[in-house]
Amino acid sequence: MKLIDTHCHLDSLKSISIQEELLLAKENGVEKIITIATEPEDLEITLELARVYKNDVWATQGIHPHQAINFSDDILEIMKNNVINNRSQIVAIGEIGLDYYYDFSPRKNQIDAFEKQLQLAKTLNLPVVIHSRDADDDMVDIIKNFYARENDSGNRRGVFHSYSSGLKLAQTILEEDFYCGFNGMITFAKASNVREIFEIVPLEKILLETDAPYLAPVPHRGKENAPHLLPFIAQKGAELKKISIEEFAEITFQNAMKLFQLSNL
Repeated sequence: MKLIDTHCHLDSLKSISIQEELLLAKENGVEKIITIATEPEDLEITLELARVYKNDVWATQGIHPHQAINFSDDILEIMKNNVINNRSQIVAIGEIGLDYYYDFSPRKNQIDAFEKQLQLAKTLNLPVVIHSRDADDDMVDIIKNFYARENDSGNRRGVFHSYSSGLKLAQTILEEDFYCGFNGMITFAKASNVREIFEIVPLEKILLETDAPYLAPVPHRGKENAPHLLPFIAQKGAELKKISIEEFAEITFQNAMKLFQLSNL
């Protein structure tokens, strides 16, 4: 069984060294890991991890909506140059999007940063990794308007990671040819809303992630999460889809390979 953790934050792990975690992940079938940038300070950190652990770890470049107040055109230029100079290590623009639950950055700043990073991804022909929380209406409008305006149906879209939003956004995601990323939340007893969406998303549009060090799956909930726990999420996913874990793992593995073009790197 082979798995890909499509979304984690390796630089935030505290209970285990990155090198030890990568060995443990391999032992548990996690062949590849994508570590996600979220703020100006970790753009270089994630890239360096992908350089040091080449062929095991890949990186993204992006500014999270929490950090949108710190976003600038200079940072956008840094992201662009990092991608151009490190094409074999950087596989997406993200984590970008909208978060109206916490509103750590003004919504105007969030929207501006999000739209500019969507444009950067299109310019560089990279998929996006999107965070969306309590912002479904604006997210639907932005996604529909951006891709209608760009008229690029052949472009790789991306993934809505850690999906926990409603049916309206899920329908838009699928209509616009995005993937949905699911993590330990599908194992949580009270997360029936996430499982309901999971069950309607086609297998060919599902990606697996841990979002480590957050959202550890049952039976490790409450502890630090890590990529080596991804099999618990895969097991639950297979159970919900009523197929074997081997088949579920293979389909989601190939989905990730296709979206992030990992076989070409």
